[in-house]
Amino acid sequence: MKKLIEGLHRFHAGYFESHKELFEKLSQGQHPRILFITCSDSRIDPNLITQANVGDLFVIRNAGNIVPPYGATNGGEGASIEYAITALGIEHIIVCGHSHCGAMKGLLKMSKLEEQMPLVYDWLKQAEATRRLLKDNYGDLSDEEVLPIAIAENVLTQLENLATYPVIRSKLYQGKLALHAWVYNIESGDVLAYDPVSHDFVDLETRNAPPEFIYDLKPTNYYRKVSQANSMIDDTHDSNDSSSSMAYQVKEKSETKAPAVTNNYPRSNRLSLEQAERIYRGSY
Repeated sequence: MKKLIEGLHRFHAGYFESHKELFEKLSQGQHPRILFITCSDSRIDPNLITQANVGDLFVIRNAGNIVPPYGATNGGEGASIEYAITALGIEHIIVCGHSHCGAMKGLLKMSKLEEQMPLVYDWLKQAEATRRLLKDNYGDLSDEEVLPIAIAENVLTQLENLATYPVIRSKLYQGKLALHAWVYNIESGDVLAYDPVSHDFVDLETRNAPPEFIYDLKPTNYYRKVSQANSMIDDTHDSNDSSSSMAYQVKEKSETKAPAVTNNYPRSNRLSLEQAERIYRGSY
């Protein structure tokens, strides 16, 4: 505590005094443009690693940088997300995991965790999608080998959970919000970002895709194609009975084309089945 109190004195006499104008402005309200969701781990500091000023980031922190799906819990995460988007007009959301994450280590050993830390066990159930993905796709790897993969996969899972929130889905639809997946490496200080083009975590400077997380949704196009197909079917039914076979052929044809049309539905930028071959290579 002595160290913290001394730090408070240094802050007030040093940084605060030299940035009085900034704090006076912040006293009138906050206007961050980035929601930064990260782990409670003491080794990661959002403002430090990004060199952001006070007031630049709206931050949510918890064990494992977990975003419970919409409606799964009445915790503070959902309320903070809703406030950030609706009241603050946030335009970018970053979910940032980190190397050596204790929460992800716990996720890999849930049976032991239940007895030792029951509250942590209950919380990590919110990351069941990550745990199941690891179990089904990386079961042949040791805990040491799978940990960096768990960290990266968990970040991507949280982006998918974010998209379950109505306010976020609406902003994504309008193109007014971008989602980003980062992993911070404690030893090197490097930050890797998910690139949906290469399906990998890469250096921010070498990423092939723009920073915005791709969200392709064109329901108008889908509606037009389906309406045209249905119109053709209805027209054939209005004619004589001899056209019934033709109606069936049109219907069958429209059903055959359905997969191509439904590509316009919102689709996940999840990694392919070959994840073990290329995910998180930059950390080694």
